[in-house]
Amino acid sequence: MGNGYLRRFLVVGATSVTRRAPTTDTRTGAWVRSLLERRPTRVVTVAIANKTARTAWALLAKGKSYKATPAI
Repeated sequence: MGNGYLRRFLVVGATSVTRRAPTTDTRTGAWVRSLLERRPTRVVTVAIANKTARTAWALLAKGKSYKATPAI
């Protein structure tokens, strides 16, 4: 099931993103707010953690650097 320690840190970070979403005017904030309208908070938190883990894995697997999309 993977590293529980790492998984816990991903969920803690995602919880922070979820809590700050109402006051954050970014693409991620808008995405999280739209999810929160449709799903419970804990489900959204796990979705963010999952997305972060998939992004990190892809970067490590391809040996590339993260390039953020500019905010609109």
